[in-house]
Amino acid sequence: MSGHLAVIGLGPGDVRHLTPEADEALKDTDNREERARAAAALHDAVQGTRVAIVSGGDPGVFAMAAAVCEEIEHGPEIFRALDVTIVPGVTAMLAVAARIGAPLGHDFCALSLSDNLKPWPLIERRLDAAAGAGFVIALYNPVSQSRPWQFARAMERLAGVLPPATPVVVGRAVGRADEQVTVTTLDRASSAAADMATLVIVGSRETRLVPRAGRTPLVYTPRSAAVVSA
Repeated sequence: MSGHLAVIGLGPGDVRHLTPEADEALKDTDNREERARAAAALHDAVQGTRVAIVSGGDPGVFAMAAAVCEEIEHGPEIFRALDVTIVPGVTAMLAVAARIGAPLGHDFCALSLSDNLKPWPLIERRLDAAAGAGFVIALYNPVSQSRPWQFARAMERLAGVLPPATPVVVGRAVGRADEQVTVTTLDRASSAAADMATLVIVGSRETRLVPRAGRTPLVYTPRSAAVVSA
């Protein structure tokens, strides 16, 4: 039997968000264990095993698919002969956005606040550029135990570009039993509870908040944008 490696996105946590392709891929493998290292999974696959690496959300968004591709690029030539399938999943920013309205209704970008693999000054430059260009920003990995300062620092940075009343959505564990989604503003967001299970969406200047009596407000970004002179 020829080896095969599937990198499978499980979505944000609720089985309803598991795509049919991901479900089928999980049924078609002899190894459902998520590997700590992509190299270990690849070495198993080249032995003729059908291997699956499972990843929360979408494996191509700050997750295992990039690690697998990097190992294939820098590993032995035999890795390149493997049949590799990347199975998409519902990433956290889509799950959080769907809970609150349509904050990603216009142009947006996604940034990871983790400085494990890139320097913090680069993250700051990208925050400045994204906010200044008018993008809604989805922030992954807002804090960690070893770096609890990242989220507050990012909010301070964005406050230098965006108005204090800019809507901010803090979504934690969306799709799971302990789900929490909070709508706040940029001037208050730095004190919001966040951890590695949290996805934060920072609106643009065009993002709107629609109050609803007795209900969570809707947050959306109109699909149209004002003309900007050169």
